[in-house]
This record gives sequence, C-alpha cells and structure tokens, in this order.
Amino acid sequence: MPDQTLGSLLLGYYVGTGAHYQVPFVLLVWLTLLRRRPVDREGLAGSLALYALSLVGLVASGVLLWLGLDAARPAREFTLLLMGLALIRIGGLFLFRVLLPTLRLVPPRILEDLAVFAGYVVWGMVRMTQVGVDLGSIVTTSAVITAILAFALQDTLGNILGGTTLQLENSIRLGDWIKVGDTVGRVVDIRWRSTVIETRNWETIVIPNSVLMKAQFAILGRRLGEPLQWRRWVWFSVDFSVAPQRVVQTVEDALRRAHIAHVAATPPPNCVVMDIGDSTVRYAARYWLTDLAVDDPTDSEVREHIFAAFRRTGIHFAFPTQFLHVQKEGEKHAARVHRKDLEQRMAVLKRIELFSSFTEPECRKIAERLIYAPFLAGETITRQGDVAHWLYLIASGEVEVRFETEDGQRRSLGKIQGGGSGGFFGEMGMLTGEPRTASVIALTDAECYRLDKDGFEQILRARPGIAEDVSAVMSQRRADLIATQQELSDEARQRLVDASHSDLLGRIRHFFGMQMH
Repeated sequence: MPDQTLGSLLLGYYVGTGAHYQVPFVLLVWLTLLRRRPVDREGLAGSLALYALSLVGLVASGVLLWLGLDAARPAREFTLLLMGLALIRIGGLFLFRVLLPTLRLVPPRILEDLAVFAGYVVWGMVRMTQVGVDLGSIVTTSAVITAILAFALQDTLGNILGGTTLQLENSIRLGDWIKVGDTVGRVVDIRWRSTVIETRNWETIVIPNSVLMKAQFAILGRRLGEPLQWRRWVWFSVDFSVAPQRVVQTVEDALRRAHIAHVAATPPPNCVVMDIGDSTVRYAARYWLTDLAVDDPTDSEVREHIFAAFRRTGIHFAFPTQFLHVQKEGEKHAARVHRKDLEQRMAVLKRIELFSSFTEPECRKIAERLIYAPFLAGETITRQGDVAHWLYLIASGEVEVRFETEDGQRRSLGKIQGGGSGGFFGEMGMLTGEPRTASVIALTDAECYRLDKDGFEQILRARPGIAEDVSAVMSQRRADLIATQQELSDEARQRLVDASHSDLLGRIRHFFGMQMH
C-alpha cells in the first residue's frame, strides 16, 4: 500500500477531475430543469444517474490505486469517459432546453441530438488519445466497416435521415396535428428513427420517419400567417318544402349569435347547400375549430344549436320518405299530443302578469299562436338595437339582460327566470315596435314561447280594451323598477305610473293602427 492516505488520494482524484466544479453545475442544471422543464425530468434522471455512477467509479478507481492494483487505471479511464458523457448530455439539456429558449431561440430537437452526439464523438476520441490509441489506423479500417454497416442498416439510416430532414426543414413541429392515411394525432416527439403521435382515442402511434418522407401527410389547422384553426363540416338534410335561403339564414344566425367554445369568430360559421337529392336537400354547416383535440364535442354543440334553431323557426329535418298515410290511431295520438301541448302553453300564459286580464278563450287563442323556441346556454336570444316584433315567455330556465354602453362595456341589468316566476321579455318590441334596448342571453338551457305581433293583433282588434289593460301592467312594472332604483315616494310612483300609462297606450294604438278615442 502507498504511503498516501486513502482520503488524500480520493481528494486528489476529486479535485483533479474538476468534480468540485462539476457537482454544483449539475445541481444547478437539475434544479433549473425541474422548475422550468418538468417534462424533461425523465431524461434528466438518466443523465444524473450516469453522472452519479461516474462519481462512484471515481471513488472505486481511487481505492484500487490505493491498493496498488493494475485495474486502477482502466477503471479511472472508463469512469472519466462516463463522466464526460453525462456532463455533455446535461450541458446539452441546459443549453437547448433552458438557455436558448430564454433568448427566444428554439432550434429543432435534431440539432440538440446532433450537437450532443458530436460531443460524445469528440470526447471519445480525446479519451482514446489519452490511452495511446492511434486514431489514424481506426479511420483507415473504419471505411470498410462503414460500408458494410450502411448496407445492413439502410432502413434505419433512411429513418434517421428522414427525421433529420423533417426537423431541419421544420416540416412538422411538436404539437402539430397531422393526418397520415386514416390516422389523426398530435405530434409529441420527433426522434431519430420515428415520429410519435397521440390520437384522441388515447393511442400512441410510432410512425417510421421514412414513411413520412415517402408518403403524403396533412398538417391540420396550420396555414401560413394564420392562427391555428381547422374547418369542420356538420352535415344535415332538410325537406324540399323549406326554402334553402331560409335554412341557410337560420343556421348562420344561430351559430354566429351563439358563444360556442373553440369555435373561431373569424372566419364566421356559414352554411351552404351541398346537394339536392331525390327527397331532401343536403346542407353543411361549416365552422373553424381552434382546439383540434375537441373536434367531436364541438361538432355536437354545433348540432345542438342547429337543432334548437330549427325548433324555434319551425324547420324540420328530413324524414324517411316511406311512411303510412292513413291511420286513425295516429290522428288520435296527434290530437292528444296537441291537447297536452296546448295545456302547457295555457299554464305558461296564466303565470304571465301581462295576460292577467285576458279571458279563457282569449288565452286559448294566444296559446294557439305561440311558437316553441328553445335556446341553449350561452345563446343570444335578442340583441340590443335589433328590431323584432315579438315577445318571449320563459317556460323554464334563466336568462340575463345585458346593456352595452357606447364605449363597448357590458352591464348586467338583472336576471329573468321561467317556471313559476312568470318571466317574459321583449314586450316593447311586440307592442310598440321600438328596437331592443338591451340584449338577452340564456344563462341556462331555456324553453321559451314566442308571440308575434300578428298573433296578438287578432285579440287586440277583437277587444280594443286589452290595450289599456296591457299598458297599465307595463306602466306599473316600469314605475316599480324606477321607484326602487331612485327610492321614490308612493305619490311620485303613482305620478310616474299615470304618465307612463298614457304614453304607452298611445304608442300601442299607433303601432297597431287603432283609432284613438
């Protein structure tokens, strides 16, 4: 055994290899990557394990030297080789994953691999030189070996060159959605030999890079100079009896007014006539999807809004052409359904204060003229400034009234509930023809009934006194709201009711062309 103590020998090994500088650097890189790049934790763990193994090997070679064994030098050289490889990998992670992104430089992953590989080669040559290996003889004999390996590994080399080309040309980026044949998925990794994509079905598919280089593939949602969005098609059919212009207008209005998540505002959704078949007209609603991971759920929401819009406007989807024409039982069933629906409408009308003075026959006539109008949560039912001569009765659900100021700010004016609350809105548009003073948004799925001016006018002309009753109810509602906001006295409230009643009555009679008495 040498005179030098084991501790001093190991300390010399530690300082001589520069480990006292390396260990703090490795710890700094480890903490930085854990905080800023947790996704690289697995790759960093392998490099740290290799570096820790090299430190253990350094201690082991020192012990062998202290014991005077010949294996000390080979062990030390092997340890230094491992230590250099680990440091090159850790340095590459720090440079390409932390430093360059901080400087807003994000080179292709293949450059990182090439740089690290080149570092491995250079370090390996340095260590071989240190142990007395003649590099010239290796280069001479490696030409034949290289030719043999190139022939045997031509498929592998094709994949490697394909991966290199894909990344250097930036053809595919991490996060891109691509379609290869019938497979659609998001690119999560581009390796030397293959590209890995994850599908919406939670499948991980590995595609050889040579396949991508030889075959055509589509990058979904990417267009030069444009945001990420992908046009989707939602197909449906409508009967010949409905004019195409009406179908197109209904669908476009519904989709553009709705606030559907992941549907781009620009370009706006549109509807086109795609085909005229033997018994139906085929349409497609087209919109631009901003999150390609939720294609089917967003398609479903679009279909729901189209369905609700058709229910509001009385448009029906195409039915099969084969059906039975005469069935008494079918007529009885239809009559029962109509009677039950009429009873539901009557129940809604009786909860509405605006129709409190109507007789039973008058309510029944109004109920016959109501149009079922369902809305989905988030849809704009009426828009501020629009002219629409109808009111809405809320059978169920909740809506919010919003006012938009001249500077574009929106303020909530309150909520209106259906069910037993007897909620309604839009009465001024139906009775006086004035534009909507605020927008109404569905907070939940809401079932409404719409009453048009024509349906109300028949009752009004049959009994003109209804105009006075309705204007009295509306005046009282308006006065109560203003009095509550301004804390008016009962006397001031009554003066406000009288003035408003007279004004509203005159406007209603003028709008419906009724002679003033």
